[in-house]
Amino acid sequence: MSNIKSHGSHIFLDYIGYSPTCADDGNWMLQLMRDAVANSSAKEVHSHVEQFDGSTSPPGFAAVVLLDESHVTAHCYSEKGWLAIDCFTCGTCDPNIIIDQIHLALVREMPTLSQIIKSNHERFLYEDESGEV
Repeated sequence: MSNIKSHGSHIFLDYIGYSPTCADDGNWMLQLMRDAVANSSAKEVHSHVEQFDGSTSPPGFAAVVLLDESHVTAHCYSEKGWLAIDCFTCGTCDPNIIIDQIHLALVREMPTLSQIIKSNHERFLYEDESGEV
């Protein structure tokens, strides 16, 4: 009997009603993401945020925390109130641990924020005839 396994899980979240918590909300979000990673079994290897003032790109930010087993990102269109977050792990860390911490911090800080999408996609599907990973 064959077993379908995956080597990784990728979670996507979309929110509406995002309202900046401060003028430098990209750094606030980056710290929130870094804290969630630190409270998981994933290892951060680099992080960066880019704040957009609306001069060449729509106002908002893009933030990334690179992990030894993939990434966590956030992208915001602040004038539209849109926020997209994703977390992909391809090792032993469950991305739900990171995503759940980020989500709880967001809704605590922004009670009017609404999550409109949460989807989880298994990645690198393969068939394991031996029953071993």
